Amino acid sequence: IARLAPVGPGAKADTLHQFLRGNGHRRYLPQALILTAYASNATVVQYVLWALPPPLRACSAPGQAPSTGRRCVQAPEQPQKNMKQYLQLVQNILDQGSWQSNRTGIRTLSMPGAMLKFDLQQGFPAVTTKKLAFKSAIGEMVGFLRAARSAADFRALGCKVWDQNANENQAWLANPYRLEADDLGPVYGVQWRQWPAYKLIDQAQPQGAAQVADALAKGYTQIGEVAEDGKRQIVLYKAIDQLRQCLDTIMTDPGSRRILFHGWNWAQLEEMALPPCHLLYQFLVDQSKREISLCLYIRSNDVGLGTPFNLTEGAALLHLMGRLSGYTPRWFTYFIGDAHIYENHLDMLQEQLKREPFESPKLVLSDRIPDYAVTGQYEPEWLEKVEPSDFWLEGYQHHAPLTAPMAV
Repeated sequence: IARLAPVGPGAKADTLHQFLRGNGHRRYLPQALILTAYASNATVVQYVLWALPPPLRACSAPGQAPSTGRRCVQAPEQPQKNMKQYLQLVQNILDQGSWQSNRTGIRTLSMPGAMLKFDLQQGFPAVTTKKLAFKSAIGEMVGFLRAARSAADFRALGCKVWDQNANENQAWLANPYRLEADDLGPVYGVQWRQWPAYKLIDQAQPQGAAQVADALAKGYTQIGEVAEDGKRQIVLYKAIDQLRQCLDTIMTDPGSRRILFHGWNWAQLEEMALPPCHLLYQFLVDQSKREISLCLYIRSNDVGLGTPFNLTEGAALLHLMGRLSGYTPRWFTYFIGDAHIYENHLDMLQEQLKREPFESPKLVLSDRIPDYAVTGQYEPEWLEKVEPSDFWLEGYQHHAPLTAPMAV
């Protein structure tokens, strides 16, 4: 809000034009609102409020104000080559977020809607303002690829992040769908690789028999019959490997805009220790450039602990899909619904804001994983055969480790 000079009752709108033009904001005039106040001496004081921000200025550090006193924000026109945009997201939440209560009992500073975009040809999006738990994140991704549903399976892959959700979450411990110690239910990878699909077909309908035959030809199995509203319907079942279908489609129909998988299965949410946060992945192929990109949507993201993990997993998965299909990984776009910082993570993140990020490292995949661009042989079984040791970072520099408790 800027104050205009006091003017008389007969002042012209030119006063506002002159103010905006003199301060470099004339292009925001359509969004301007004049507020008028009447002082006791009958003079009129006008204020101008504009809804759009002033022209963006470069910052030497996230959140730092330039000499004019105006707050600066990094311009989003070009994807940044390192993790400064992660720090900018943290700063944006601190500046714009509001306190919210949630199921964990620990307040969050939350902001609706955020996006990060990385050019993977410029480096891997590994956080450098603290040490990234890279092997743990990769172990979790491999567990997802193998449809793991036990914390013990994740531990065997070097990832312990599921231990608390499996064995210390009181709501889950009382859930009848929890089978035993370490059980997580049909989380993430189970939906990715074994989505339970059902069909109900009324054979009495004109195309009923043809529909049953089509379903059986596509791998469904008839598992029974049900009666509903006096009609008998056949029940068919199939476990759908969404990720394999994505890889197959990249190979057979790379121009498709339907190459996606997700984990939000309404029928099984109550059977999971934790409903999926990163829930929709879409692959996009640029055939002319032989590049493959990924858009990932996350409904709820713990920016202090979850975001570095999920960035690692998403980018590594894109590299793996590119290796198996012969495309070069390029753009990784990361969308967040509810971007939040837990109250007990504030110290950790404020310390990270004081640190200057290092250059992004490079992700290296083991030569064990076949490169379709080299061999010309399609080997999708490597979605399950990869090991955490098949992934490592080259040239990874980072600041001292920082820790914070995970909210369960």
